[in-house]
Amino acid sequence: MKTKYFLLSAAALLVTASCKVTETYKRPNIVAQNLYRDSLATDSNSIAAMPWRSLFADTILQGLIQEGIAHNLNLQTAVLKIAEADATLRASKAAYLPSLTAGVTATKAKTSQAALNFPSSAGINLNTTTYQAQLSASWEVNVWGQLSSLKRQAVASFLESDASKRAVQTQLIADIANDYYTLLSYDKQLAITKQTVKNRIEDVKTNKTLLEGNVVNGAAVVQSEANRYAAEITIPDLEQSIRETENALCILLARSPGAIKRTSLEDQQPVENINAGLSTQLLRNRPDIQESEFAFMAAFENTNVAHSYFYPTLTITAEGGLSTLKLKDLFNNSIFYNLVGGLTQPIFNKGQNKARYRIAKAQQLEAFNAYQQTILSAGREVSNALYSYQKSLKKQELRKKELDALEKSVNYTKQLLTYSAATNYNDVLTSEQSLLAAQLSGVSDKLQQLQSIVNLYAALGGGWQ
Repeated sequence: MKTKYFLLSAAALLVTASCKVTETYKRPNIVAQNLYRDSLATDSNSIAAMPWRSLFADTILQGLIQEGIAHNLNLQTAVLKIAEADATLRASKAAYLPSLTAGVTATKAKTSQAALNFPSSAGINLNTTTYQAQLSASWEVNVWGQLSSLKRQAVASFLESDASKRAVQTQLIADIANDYYTLLSYDKQLAITKQTVKNRIEDVKTNKTLLEGNVVNGAAVVQSEANRYAAEITIPDLEQSIRETENALCILLARSPGAIKRTSLEDQQPVENINAGLSTQLLRNRPDIQESEFAFMAAFENTNVAHSYFYPTLTITAEGGLSTLKLKDLFNNSIFYNLVGGLTQPIFNKGQNKARYRIAKAQQLEAFNAYQQTILSAGREVSNALYSYQKSLKKQELRKKELDALEKSVNYTKQLLTYSAATNYNDVLTSEQSLLAAQLSGVSDKLQQLQSIVNLYAALGGGWQ
């Protein structure tokens, strides 16, 4: 009875002491306010809460995004990592249970006569055969919370994998939408350029007619031809950009390279209410921030595990079964068992425990710094996307005025070239080149608006809900 009470008292003492070995995780007190520059967001409503089907009205784009979610290889890999983390979590839960093994053995042995302190005439049988069937169990008691820390670490790793998968999906949606809008912008630029080439072919014909009437000289005709080819030479580059963007989009969809069905840039109707919400909402909206926090949590628990190696381990082992020298007597008074409980205290381990703890502590600080960096980067991405969206609207407003003025300039210079000697073809050439550049820039302005919305949506953590 005294032994029983002693063991119970020792166990109680160890459990009490274990409270001082491991620390309890608490969310870091990180200031997540004012992450957006110039206080651009003051409304708690956020487009991150919108389902992606509501953000993108283009049904073809919706289909591409759905296809990407179903087949993208990076996203499938992220799902597999969740399965790996789940298996690790199940293993950590099983660590609380004792191990149990069963075995059946037959051992034949011969003892040396010279090793025995008996005369040779004693008649001792030196050859023996032992038959044994046994069950063995071993249980490491969770005294210092090591197993609990390992379990919490596995939980954090599982949640980290889940957050990583959601982060991959968010980025995937943004990549597909951005590539799709880029394709539409190339299509529009190509259409503008082809129409410009047609117009300049007509200019060449007009200048040849004016040359016959001595209104212009031969230089004007040659310049008009060069102007036509200057526009036409950009078409192969645009077609190559279209082909490469289609191929890049096919990779996101896990397709072989091929054509992408699409609408037009004019058909795109951006959402009107662009709200970023409050910066404090990023902590629960952005999956990569959650991923970083879970990584820090796992590193925190790993430090607890490393600290527990400085303390003794309590192991209980039990073994029992049947043992006999004659197989026919295996079930006749052949029961044996033993129960062992022991504490193992590390004394000299070549500095491995100290090194393990220092490494774990450093990795915990690294994970914390990465967590902070992710939050700051998120604030930067939101600020940049918001500002880019606002400036794209301003540029489109000014671009419309520029295009109106340049179109008038082209018309005026052409009329002056025909009916007056106050101008020459260089003026027409300059105005036409400026108009083409402004038209192509206008397409880029529209693309900037569309992609700013996509980037803001991704920066806020939209797309996985």
